[in-house]
Amino acid sequence: MLNQSVVREAGAIGTVMLQIGAKARAVARQLANTPTDAKNAALKAMAEALRANCDRILAANALDVEEMKSRSLAHSFIDRGTLDTARVEAMALGIEAIAELPDPIGRITEAWDSPNGLHIERVKTPLGVIGIIYESRPNVTVDAGALCLKAGNAAVLRGGSDAFRTCEAIAECMRQGLIAEGLPEAAIQLVPTTDRAAVGHMLAGLDGNIDVIVPRGGKSLVARVQQEARVPVFAHLEGLVHIFVDRDADLEKAISIVVNSKMRRTGICGAAETLLVDQACAKTYLKPLVDALQTAGCVIRGDAATRALVPEAEAAVAADWNTEYLDAIISVKVVEGLAEAIEHIETHGSHHTDCIITENQATADRFLAEVDSAIVLHNASTQFADGGEFGFGAEIGIATGRMHARGPVGLEQLTSFKYRVHGTGQTRP
Repeated sequence: MLNQSVVREAGAIGTVMLQIGAKARAVARQLANTPTDAKNAALKAMAEALRANCDRILAANALDVEEMKSRSLAHSFIDRGTLDTARVEAMALGIEAIAELPDPIGRITEAWDSPNGLHIERVKTPLGVIGIIYESRPNVTVDAGALCLKAGNAAVLRGGSDAFRTCEAIAECMRQGLIAEGLPEAAIQLVPTTDRAAVGHMLAGLDGNIDVIVPRGGKSLVARVQQEARVPVFAHLEGLVHIFVDRDADLEKAISIVVNSKMRRTGICGAAETLLVDQACAKTYLKPLVDALQTAGCVIRGDAATRALVPEAEAAVAADWNTEYLDAIISVKVVEGLAEAIEHIETHGSHHTDCIITENQATADRFLAEVDSAIVLHNASTQFADGGEFGFGAEIGIATGRMHARGPVGLEQLTSFKYRVHGTGQTRP
């Protein structure tokens, strides 16, 4: 792998990026026809390399974390970038879980015979070359690389500067796994520089060699990708996640779900950011909900109706309804029932994940039907918005668009299809 100072000093970022793209395209053709057993063996070798090199990974991560702390970054941001032995082991287990998943490539999803005797099959195929641009989370290096490989794709990974050393150490383990099983090391390439110019080259498509871009990061990164990309994008917008506590909710259940949704891990995209409480139950439900959140260490920013019932809450301003805090802060609003809750979510949400807590099935059904988000939940924590929890093995991110991939972007979402047509000599009149 090239040292990033060499890339910078030589003024060769554009040249290096084009070389990466060309290598990725060349190996993508090979990966598309690589047997399942070979891909699985490489994945398992990667997992073992992560375990064997755990100390090296943690040493690199310690340097990254020290630098993040010196810049006084938010605790939630630092938490996303911090590894320990348990998190490295979780990454290794995640790769092994992907190896155990059924290989989608070559699977016939539909087949039929036309009136003229042609036999037509729709078959799963790789997308080709996938570019992943991400910030802070070094585990994305593992998830993205492993998922792309299992789905027969080549991966070009551009990690953020905040965890660059960690990403390099992880990528080296993945390279070792590929080499150990005779697969091309260019199957998973980490961009060897933190220079933002590299992102621009990826968004331009690397001379036609990138088939799709997946951004994983903050609002500014995703906005840049959407504005500049000349290739398709699996957009992952911010997680403006809502929970609506309906008048027919079970209070104990609501308290448990709300606290877990907000406070289990505040820095993930599935963390709740806004709590909506039905006016019909606010007088009895809102104070216990807020007390539980405050006991867990959460700051409350409420509208006028909330502050009338909970005077110690901070006053919410207009910006709060559009803010992904990624921290122990939640905005709280009293709404006049289901219709206003849905309207608030539609106006201020990001179509990521939203939840209703109610024992009324008809109310739940309407919420699930009318809220246009990638993930909608009934009586369950929003922190389940995760590919691993969905049984996908892992994910690259949560796609909030409406095309092709929506929700957790896992193995199946990294595939396309083609039609195979079998004839016996037919010609078209």
